[in-house]
Amino acid sequence: MELSKTHGPQQGAALIKRTTKHGALDVHQATTLASVREDSGRVIARTILPTEEPALVEFFRGMRGTTQVAFEEGTQAQWLHDLLVPLVDRVVVGDRRGERRQGNQGDQLDTDERSEQLRRGSLRAVYHGSGQRATLKELTRSYANLVEDPTRVMLRLKALFRARGIRAPGKRGYHPGGGAAWLARLADRGARCRAEALYAQLDVLRTLRPRAKGAMVAQARRDPAWAVLQGIPFFGPVRVAQLVATMQTPWRFRTKRNLWAYAGLAVVTRSTADDQLVAGRPVRRRRAPLTRGLNPNHNRVLNNVFQGAAAAATGQPGPLQDWYHGVLPRGVREELATLTLARKLAAVVLRRWKTGERFDSTKLTTPARYF
Repeated sequence: MELSKTHGPQQGAALIKRTTKHGALDVHQATTLASVREDSGRVIARTILPTEEPALVEFFRGMRGTTQVAFEEGTQAQWLHDLLVPLVDRVVVGDRRGERRQGNQGDQLDTDERSEQLRRGSLRAVYHGSGQRATLKELTRSYANLVEDPTRVMLRLKALFRARGIRAPGKRGYHPGGGAAWLARLADRGARCRAEALYAQLDVLRTLRPRAKGAMVAQARRDPAWAVLQGIPFFGPVRVAQLVATMQTPWRFRTKRNLWAYAGLAVVTRSTADDQLVAGRPVRRRRAPLTRGLNPNHNRVLNNVFQGAAAAATGQPGPLQDWYHGVLPRGVREELATLTLARKLAAVVLRRWKTGERFDSTKLTTPARYF
């Protein structure tokens, strides 16, 4: 165990005492800064370790008593989470997006602040489950990258032609085998070489995308949740694979409202002066809280899955389209009715996944209120 210069043997001995310890890590590519506090709030150790498994294991194995560890969400968070779970009593991967930070900032200050937040219990945790669906998660990310990357290449091609006054509306310039005609329109040799490289990238990405999709769907079919979720209308192989890989387990969400917030379908409300005095007694005002749109801090993949399924359901005949048309006569705008349908689909997914029941359109109920 490597102690910093400002801490001597007394602080090292404090780690061996059987007391509750609250540790925080600031993880970088080469080094990791650690700060450990007691229940009283006193910092008992600060150390700089190499970001390597043997050093981190040795550091936490030397602690006695109840040990909690916190660190920020990042590239190495999953690896570090899986490494520390068997060694300590609790691991918290914190999400600090949106926090207001004041005063000076630095590795040591941030680590001390995080250990204090862990001691007070004020850290907002990010879910990091077991590796049961880790393979599906990686295959889903691979497929998502191969969907996004061709779009980037096509936008670069379109910008290249547009910069030279050549109109390329729609997808005319991207059809396989049609690149030669478009290359002939480029008089500049440098631009033509760049366009050839972009067309070559596009051909490779088009070849890899079906393979990635096949591997992702094949892995998803082995999951026990496949049979239940596949039976929900407008949840095809890709949406089900993304759903299982992203949610991991339905038991993360106690109610449907927790899932709505995670998927970006929850309404943000604001209220103030909620009480008034009537005959000397506080009484709650009857006015409704003001809405401020949907929560911006959410999972983009789940949001696309539920919103995409809802949009598809509104355009094809079936029980979900009937449910959607049943909402519109109540004075709800079309975009809000589609959002309400997305929330309904999220609730259906959560319930069916937890109970294992098959989808039954006769159980679709219209909510009494929408927001």
